Amino acid sequence: MRVAFLGLGVMGFPMAGHLRARGGHEVTVYNRTRAKMEAWVKQHGGRAAATPREAAQGAEIVFMCVGNDDDVRSIVYGQDGALAGMGKGTILVDHTTASAELARELFQKGKEQAAAFIDAPVSGGQAGAENGQLTVMCGGDQASFDRAKPVIDSYAKSCLLLGPAGAGQLTKMVNQICIAGLVQGLAEGMAFGAKAGLDMEKVIAVISKGAAQSWQMDNRAKTMVQGKFDFGFAVDWMRKDLGICLAEAKKNGARLPVTALVDQFYGHIQARGGRRWDTSSLMNLLMVD
Repeated sequence: MRVAFLGLGVMGFPMAGHLRARGGHEVTVYNRTRAKMEAWVKQHGGRAAATPREAAQGAEIVFMCVGNDDDVRSIVYGQDGALAGMGKGTILVDHTTASAELARELFQKGKEQAAAFIDAPVSGGQAGAENGQLTVMCGGDQASFDRAKPVIDSYAKSCLLLGPAGAGQLTKMVNQICIAGLVQGLAEGMAFGAKAGLDMEKVIAVISKGAAQSWQMDNRAKTMVQGKFDFGFAVDWMRKDLGICLAEAKKNGARLPVTALVDQFYGHIQARGGRRWDTSSLMNLLMVD
């Protein structure tokens, strides 16, 4: 297919690469920083576009993966925005973790010009993007999803349609809510064991085989004990995501006491200079006075 990819950050750069290398698609990329576009084209081939509109022209599917709601609007709307370049029948797929409200808005805007929209936030982090092993949570109509899924599969290990527009973003909120409480529990357990004088490598080896096992434990427990937080999903982005969760909870009446508390803890991490630390840095609050 002829596709476009807008946003070549730590996630988008490898995702767009898989579309070309694994999927064999004809890829045009756009990024606000031109150097990243040039680096991508040098590595993968394809074409760089000067504007989102130019990238979207002639594309059957337009993918984007940027920072937040404002970033999405800045590259979708306006005379140089992606929508201005999209023809009838084009599908806009947004991998940004954004609000469900924005997803519903974009679905309607696309419908007005006979284009489709799928909100498709991802989970799996930078490693998942680089290895083509992301979990993709989608909201939209079945026909558009059926067309887009074989292309998304270029970088996904799982891609499911969860419901109408917004359902993908709501599912990603559930994902982040679960992770927040889990990482705090893991941090408390690791800190407790360390302060008790236990051999934490042995402790992790034992409890990771039982009911306490999780992806976070398998991938972050040892580095948490070592005080290494220079990889993975940044605190700044987690706070952005949790803010979206807490705002949505106010609308639907859900109670998120643990999520709200962990969000405050991440605020303390930011104040310590850990804005770009990995989310497992909650451990820092428990081990460093």
